[in-house]
Amino acid sequence: MTSKIKVIIPAFNEENAIAKVISEIPHYVDEIIVVSNNSTDRTVEFAQKAGATVLSESKKGYGYACLKGIDYISKASQKPSIVVFLDGDFSDYPGDLTQLIAPIQQNTVDFVVGARSHKLREAGSMTPQQIFGNWLATKLMKLFFDSNFTDLGPFRAIKYETLIALKMEDKTYGWTVEMQLKILKNKISYLEIPVRYKNRIG
Repeated sequence: MTSKIKVIIPAFNEENAIAKVISEIPHYVDEIIVVSNNSTDRTVEFAQKAGATVLSESKKGYGYACLKGIDYISKASQKPSIVVFLDGDFSDYPGDLTQLIAPIQQNTVDFVVGARSHKLREAGSMTPQQIFGNWLATKLMKLFFDSNFTDLGPFRAIKYETLIALKMEDKTYGWTVEMQLKILKNKISYLEIPVRYKNRIG
C-alpha cells in the first residue's frame, strides 16, 4: 500500500544531534515534526535548517512533547497512514525506519516497536536502570497479558487511526509503557523488530 508517513521527534537540547537525525530519515517520509520541549540551545534553529517542522511544548515531559506532535497532525488537512516516533539524540538509526514500517505497510500489524536487542546495542548505550526497568515492565506484561514485548524502545511505528484510538494521556516517560499496555489491553496486532542502538550524542 502507498503510505503517507509522518515522524514525531521529541527533543530537549539536542543541538549536536538533531540535524544528523533528520538527515538520515528516509526521503519518502512526508513530514518530520520536531517538538522542542523547552530546549535552551540551538535545537530549534538546527531542526528548521534541516527541513523539519518545528513545534514548541513548554510543559516539560516526554509525553507532553509526543502529544503536541499528535495534536498537530490531527489538525492537519492531510492525515498520515503511519506515525513514527523517534528520539532526537541519534541513539537510534533513522534508516531502520524502513524495516519498522514494513509490516504495517503490508497490513500485517497495526503497531511495531523497535527492540534494542543486546546483540545490536552499543556498549553503554543503555543504563543499568533502563535495562532493569525494561526487563521488569516487559516481564509484567508477559505475566498479565502473555505479551511478547521485550523492550519499551522509543523507536516505534503505528497506524494513525490506531494511535488516535488509543487516546494517549501520559505526560512523562511512562508514555511508551502506556502505549504498549493499551495495545495489549485492546488486543491490537503488534510486532517487535530488533533494531540497532548506539550511545547518544551530546
